[in-house]
Amino acid sequence: MRGENAQEGGNTLRVYLDALEKRADKKGNTLRVYLDARKKRARRRKHSMEKVKKKNLFTRWLDGIERVGNALPHPATIFLILTAVLLAVSAICAGAGISATFQTVDTKTGETVEKTVAAVSLLSREGFIHMLTSVVKNFTGFAPLGTVVVSMIGVGVAEGTGLVGAVMQKTVMSAPEKLVTAVLVFIGVMANVAGDVSYVVLIPLGAIVFMGFGKHPLAGLYCGFASVSAGYLGNLVLSTSDPLLAGITQEAARLFDPSYEVLPTATYFFSVASVPMLVVIGTLVTEKIIIPRVGEYHGEGLSMEPLNDRQRKALKLAGLSLLIYVAVILCLLIPHDGILRGENGGIASSPFMSGLIPLMMLFFLIPGIVYGVVAGTVKSDKDVAALVAKSLSGLGGYLLLAFVASQFIDYFSFSNLATIIAISGANGLMKIGFVGLPLMLCFIVISSLINLIMGSASAKWALMAPVFVPLFMQFGISPEFTQCLYRIGDSSTNIITPLMSYFPMIVAFAQKYDKEAGIGTMISMMLPYSLCFLGG
Repeated sequence: MRGENAQEGGNTLRVYLDALEKRADKKGNTLRVYLDARKKRARRRKHSMEKVKKKNLFTRWLDGIERVGNALPHPATIFLILTAVLLAVSAICAGAGISATFQTVDTKTGETVEKTVAAVSLLSREGFIHMLTSVVKNFTGFAPLGTVVVSMIGVGVAEGTGLVGAVMQKTVMSAPEKLVTAVLVFIGVMANVAGDVSYVVLIPLGAIVFMGFGKHPLAGLYCGFASVSAGYLGNLVLSTSDPLLAGITQEAARLFDPSYEVLPTATYFFSVASVPMLVVIGTLVTEKIIIPRVGEYHGEGLSMEPLNDRQRKALKLAGLSLLIYVAVILCLLIPHDGILRGENGGIASSPFMSGLIPLMMLFFLIPGIVYGVVAGTVKSDKDVAALVAKSLSGLGGYLLLAFVASQFIDYFSFSNLATIIAISGANGLMKIGFVGLPLMLCFIVISSLINLIMGSASAKWALMAPVFVPLFMQFGISPEFTQCLYRIGDSSTNIITPLMSYFPMIVAFAQKYDKEAGIGTMISMMLPYSLCFLGG
């Protein structure tokens, strides 16, 4: 009995010792796991610190701008706040009798006239009635609104039927990746010939192209926006803005020399020479600054599977329909007495230029429908209507921004404060007495600053040309060169002002790929382009 008890006691002891050993091993494993986790956290913290240290001062500055900008209220709220501030400022300026007298060019008669504008109070009876009765007109007459809606009908169908995706897939599988950014910048620069429709078409397509190449679509969107805006500085062909600005320049030059003549091609060679520079700068900024900043894209990408036989056939027939459409347009445009020609056979002021937006809509709509029917993505007219409705339903956020922005811009114009600010700034620069290079640099800077509060290039030039063109001529600087300087300043800051008509639309496009994107994000991404284009 004693032996059995001893043996049983020994077994119990061994079991107890084994349990203690297992518990110790378990605690040791737990401790090792804990220590390993601490080491991993320390390594991640060290890597994060190293990453922060690697950021240069410029990158940290842009990050700060983005944080501050995104901390701002919703863009619609910002416009409402600015409107409230404008009400008070207009009343104060009107009460103080602030006004500005200047010489400007009457774009209707082409004559130079002297004009005096005084600040108008929006809180006066006249101002209150204007605000109350112009709400609907401001919204429905907001220039980008119709352009966006009409263009998105065609683009929405082309994208919804799969045509855009098929074209991108075909391009991705055949085009060299290294050239995609440069090609997008070049197309953006050239796209200003199409006018405002280039903002609606090229920018979202830029995002799709970059997505197809495995890059962040926001980088393509930002690149497209910067390129289209910079394109108003350079081009290989004449655009509608060339004769318009040249006419204003000529009238301003005749204040100093009544016989002076400025041709529509006055800045053409400068525009042509600017194209390579803009392409190089835009490409470098996108590749070296923008793409690293946006990082990798983890959303739903563009399928890179090869097109099947039916899709390839649909793509060919869509291309054929597009060629037929272009041929018809050319037949109506090329003859001197063609239907799309203007008076005396002109093109600058013609039905072709006036109807460019619906023509661009058909440019996407016709091949989009053909592709959908052949590929099987469109079964009936109801499918086309559904694609259009889906495309337009995504514009809800933009419609809200367009509504509040259109009210603010109209009130700002009605108060005459924009004109007074522009004239006062120009007169102040004249009083400084700069000559030569300092004067030209200051003129570019003031043109870029005025651009932040006045969007129309022709309206700004009509105000500035009568002041600066004669002044520069006194120092031996030609009116044509002065116009070149103006275009440098005007085009470089289009992309960083929320008052630009298409700025809310670009923010809405960006939020499709990043819900947190806001005004701060947009400005911080556009600043490198703006500074480099201005410095280049």
